[in-house]
Amino acid sequence: MPARTGDEYLKGLRETSRDLWLGSEKVDSVVDHPMLAGGAQAIADYYDLHHRHPDELLMPDPETGEPISLSHLLPTSTDDLHRRGAALTRIAELSMGTMGRTPDYMNVTFAGFAQDRHRWAGPDGMNDEGYENLVAFQRRLRRDDVSLTHTIVNPSIDKATDYTFGDHPVVPLHKVDETADSIIVCGGRTLATLAPFADESAIYPGRPLPPDTPPEYSLAFTVRLDAPGLLFLCRDSGSRVAPPFDAPFSTKYDEQDAYCIFDHVEIPKRDVWIDSKPEVYNAVMFNSPWWANIMQQTTLRAITKLEFAYALAARMADVVNDTSDATVVQLGEIQTYAETARAALVAAIAEAVTWEDGNVTPNPRYMHPMRSLLPAWFVRVSDIFKEVGGGKMLAAPSRGQLDDERVAALIDTYLPGAKGVTGEERAAVFKLAWDFVGSTFGSRNELYERNYLGSTTLNRLMSHRLYSGPTRARGDELVDRFLADSHNRGE
Repeated sequence: MPARTGDEYLKGLRETSRDLWLGSEKVDSVVDHPMLAGGAQAIADYYDLHHRHPDELLMPDPETGEPISLSHLLPTSTDDLHRRGAALTRIAELSMGTMGRTPDYMNVTFAGFAQDRHRWAGPDGMNDEGYENLVAFQRRLRRDDVSLTHTIVNPSIDKATDYTFGDHPVVPLHKVDETADSIIVCGGRTLATLAPFADESAIYPGRPLPPDTPPEYSLAFTVRLDAPGLLFLCRDSGSRVAPPFDAPFSTKYDEQDAYCIFDHVEIPKRDVWIDSKPEVYNAVMFNSPWWANIMQQTTLRAITKLEFAYALAARMADVVNDTSDATVVQLGEIQTYAETARAALVAAIAEAVTWEDGNVTPNPRYMHPMRSLLPAWFVRVSDIFKEVGGGKMLAAPSRGQLDDERVAALIDTYLPGAKGVTGEERAAVFKLAWDFVGSTFGSRNELYERNYLGSTTLNRLMSHRLYSGPTRARGDELVDRFLADSHNRGE
């Protein structure tokens, strides 16, 4: 069917029950729950956005010709990357980059997977059936306009032994049985961002498994969120029931995160992409096009968020006419982050890589540094907001206070901004800034940015061990040349 509308998406949510807990209650209706309704509407807006901008965001399905989201594009040229990039930027602007798991994220991921037969089919085609199942799923994902989440990390129970599964073998997701048509799985997975607002969840490798891991832990599949035995435990909500003036992000853009438990969940074999094949499981995410492909979406979201953050921090300074060197330096710091991220993406696309199966991605050489830099940058941006905004973010009148004629007059007298800025205009800026970095929503957003690309430490280790080839080769050439010159000068 063609790309869904927001109403069609919400209708599907209402017709699907799931075992989802928020606080002390099992949620009956995601669409109608006060702490979840805003997030559901945000995803509905994502779907409607495609119909408001069809020339930018829709394309014909390559097989049926029906309009589908352009985020399903399988890039085979840099022109495709530029076209997709414009669409991904438009989507990121919906939440100013604060929602990291809008459906385009998984659409881009699975377009990349479908293009990567080389790894998903496995050595000598040992996983041909699994790969064909994945291609069939990607076809359904785009045609049915599925809202998809993922959960790809095994739980942390004991950091000393987590990776070996030795002391707690029942905790990581694994296969416990199978029938002629299904596999049965048990275990936990973290973290299903967007779980209340998704139709299905994808399970695939988050990292390679150790060589001696039993094969039943090597699984990849999709599962409907209403599958019997599937349980979601949501974190405390960052949403607020308030006038949008008071909580412009919290009232709508909390995408939620949930711990996922599989209690003997039956997965039809047609939905299974890897079944107990460690060789395939450990290959599909290692030195593969996956992360370079998705880093286009990730970096464009980050650029959008950094540009927004820069302008909002500058607006805070403008409102009180803060032109001090300390503030201006910090504003310049945010601007530098935004332009550096943009430069990395421009370079990565200019020197795009064509992989074995013809899929084209941004160059990993320029994308991987973003994986270690962006988490640190966003933490620093949060700190800058707290320094530039300071207590002014805590002294911002509410919508209700501004709507009271007597109180509003006092606010205009005693809490205006500089150069004719009204009390209401000042309050709007500092309310927005507080919700961006200081509220429960803002705090969760910072934690999310710290972790969702992997830690800065892990990514720097990977940069040195796996992706430093061109840099090291050039550096070694320079070192050898200088050593040779030094030696010759000594003779």
